[in-house]
Amino acid sequence: MATSVPSPTQIQAASRADLPVGIVLGYPRIGRRRELKKAVEAFWAGRTSADELEATARELRLATVRRLVELGLGADDASVPGSFSFYDQVLDVAASLGAVPSRFASLLGTGQDGTGRLDLAGYFTVARGQGDDAPLEMTKWFDTNYHYLVPEIGPDTPIRFVDDRVVREFVEAKEAGVVTRPVVVGPVTFLALSKAADDAPAGYSPLDRLDDVVAAYADLLRALAAAGAPWVQLDEPILVTDSVDVPFTELAAAVESAYRTLATDLRPVPNPGSLPTETSGSGEIPGSAKDARPAILVATPFGGLQARPETDGDDARDGLALLAGTDVEAIAIDLVKGAVPTAADGGVPGLASKTLVTGVIDGHNVWRADLAAKLEVVEAVEGLGAGAVVVGTSTSLLHVPHDVEDETFAEAGTASGTTLDPRLRDWLAFADQKVGEVATLARALTEGRDAVAAEIEASRAAVASRVAATGVVVPAVRERAAALTEADFARGAYAERAAAQQERLNLPPLPTTTIGSFPQTPEIRRARALWTKGELADADYTTAMREEIARVVALQEELGLDVLVHGEPERNDMVQYFAEHLDGFAVTANGWVQSYGSRCVRPPILWGDVTRPAPITVEWSSYTASLTEKPVKGMLTGPVTILAWSFVRDDQPLGDTANQVGLALRDEIADLEAAGIGIVQVDEPALRELLPLRKADQPAYLDWSVGSFRLATSGVEAATQIHTHLCYSEFGEVIGAIDGLDADVTSVEAARSRMEIVPELRDAGYARGIGPGVYDIHSPRVPSAEEVTELLELAVKSIDPTVVWVNPDCGLKTRRYEETVPSLEHLVAAALAVRATLAQ
Repeated sequence: MATSVPSPTQIQAASRADLPVGIVLGYPRIGRRRELKKAVEAFWAGRTSADELEATARELRLATVRRLVELGLGADDASVPGSFSFYDQVLDVAASLGAVPSRFASLLGTGQDGTGRLDLAGYFTVARGQGDDAPLEMTKWFDTNYHYLVPEIGPDTPIRFVDDRVVREFVEAKEAGVVTRPVVVGPVTFLALSKAADDAPAGYSPLDRLDDVVAAYADLLRALAAAGAPWVQLDEPILVTDSVDVPFTELAAAVESAYRTLATDLRPVPNPGSLPTETSGSGEIPGSAKDARPAILVATPFGGLQARPETDGDDARDGLALLAGTDVEAIAIDLVKGAVPTAADGGVPGLASKTLVTGVIDGHNVWRADLAAKLEVVEAVEGLGAGAVVVGTSTSLLHVPHDVEDETFAEAGTASGTTLDPRLRDWLAFADQKVGEVATLARALTEGRDAVAAEIEASRAAVASRVAATGVVVPAVRERAAALTEADFARGAYAERAAAQQERLNLPPLPTTTIGSFPQTPEIRRARALWTKGELADADYTTAMREEIARVVALQEELGLDVLVHGEPERNDMVQYFAEHLDGFAVTANGWVQSYGSRCVRPPILWGDVTRPAPITVEWSSYTASLTEKPVKGMLTGPVTILAWSFVRDDQPLGDTANQVGLALRDEIADLEAAGIGIVQVDEPALRELLPLRKADQPAYLDWSVGSFRLATSGVEAATQIHTHLCYSEFGEVIGAIDGLDADVTSVEAARSRMEIVPELRDAGYARGIGPGVYDIHSPRVPSAEEVTELLELAVKSIDPTVVWVNPDCGLKTRRYEETVPSLEHLVAAALAVRATLAQ
């Protein structure tokens, strides 16, 4: 059937679609009750089919777009983001391009035009590994508690637009009556966050494949244009950070090149939906329409886009001017983490033809906005001379829970467990409330402040109520913190501590241990759920937990581990558990956010000054020690991680809040030591997670973060061994901080990166105990004894074997015993084998 095609002149002369006055950059994708998590894990377990998983995902996507329209976003103006993912948005790009490591090449099927495409099973295999094939490495997504999969890109990695899932999801929503704005990680960020494939030559960078990746993105944009998409959002947060090993000059050149092709060489669609949806026999969009594209919004969340004074010069990073110099139609800037940009006389060249999305609503925290103050920020941005200014979120709302109204609020003074203090209802804004705030600010821009006067006054009153509330400031806590001296942050010399600890513990070379948690079986979870609901008596719950601890201790002794843990059956989450026992925190019932893949957490809300009413872990650790002659570790979560994995108050410096948590943990450690526990592990997996994205801001952060850990751990005797644990991160940037923690033993994630951290530690002169992980717990695969032995041999070749410990990458809570037991057997066997070589 013949279809008319717009001429190049028609396309160039037509005006582009306007961006709506209020948008959000993304929305939670797991479902209000974690429906996606449950569906994905059922698929993994073989209980459901790929078609059933696809159907559940479709229902969630359509429920999301309809909900966003209900909340005030437009159904037909692309204000609703299309930001769904089955697992991870970076993996989605790799799958769309067929860019998978060679070890997974057999998973690629046949795409529409003869190129490889992953099916759902293959997609998840790349994420989770299979057999001897390790999954993609995982690390944190900028300064969030979300973690993405790191693509492996080599000179020969296949890169071509092979999977049109983004297009199909747009069409799905359009057919349901909602025109969405597809959201995709931008090409420069995708490559800058990738790592070189193992077989890549020296000097190679994934950015060397920019032309291939941009060509594939161009095909994606053409396909979206043909489907009628008026806008596409390309996320380029790489422009707000200097924490990657790519000079900004190189990033800038990549941005200019990429968007010359995507924004200049392709032409914006004049009338979305007017292009033909049929294709020619070659599979291409016919005629001149093949060079059409949607309007492009480039989003730059997680930091300020413009240069700071300390980065002026050869590596000046005026990202706003950089993007304004391209032919993209809109730029989104984060005005929560970043300040309003300043412009030289005459403004920012090119900005007059752009729409500027002012990210004034915080997508990264849960506090209600002062709408009057946010409007003042938007008004300040209007002075930059942009062609149009609209309101948006600072980041995707992926990082906050769905809806405050999903929570249960107690009567005044009776809050407990997951029943929240009623005062919090007015203080909080989850994703749905933030969409409402965007809609309100958009009305203020279009109709004037008087149209939303009631909403502005309500927000002002809520902010004032929070400031004045009892518990926000506790004088005794402030006085104790003010009285701290340098001596409270320091221990004695490490050599003296090490000698005293070895005399007390008498550990063999390469001592074996785990990070803390053991698998949480359905029986454990059921008992805890019944107890939480009041349907299981305290005594019966304690009995159930003690029986599990005794079983875990017996298993560890049978396996031959040297230092034991109690397995943490009583803990729902390593941060939430402590929040439930510390004053100043609130815990939600349904405040789930995605951490990675199907892993979801409920970050506590830290709203007031922090105190410890009573010991938290002492009873469980003391009971465990009574069951064995071997050393037992007390297990705590460190102050930085408690902050990183909570929604933290924004009314005082983070360092002050960290010290309050540090003091509470210091008291807990003192009680563990008094109970005879000789090893205490204070986990800080998020140490690098909070590291500021700009290097100039990092020294101050490292000072208070390291200080809060030392405050928590420096009150013990020399013979008490302090451990810490770090994971989920590239550690090269914080090696000095790891050393500064002054822990006696530090365990780090290292299996997926094949001991990448160990030479860095050696080169940095690190000389205390180190446990580089030899077993990747983020995958269901069981590593062979030979694989673990090889990793351990790499470690002892790079660092003094006398300080090496043998442990998994992380806790075992999310694994099953069918995987855990053989993996730990192989870990112990590897330790014994390498230990024997050291004795020769």
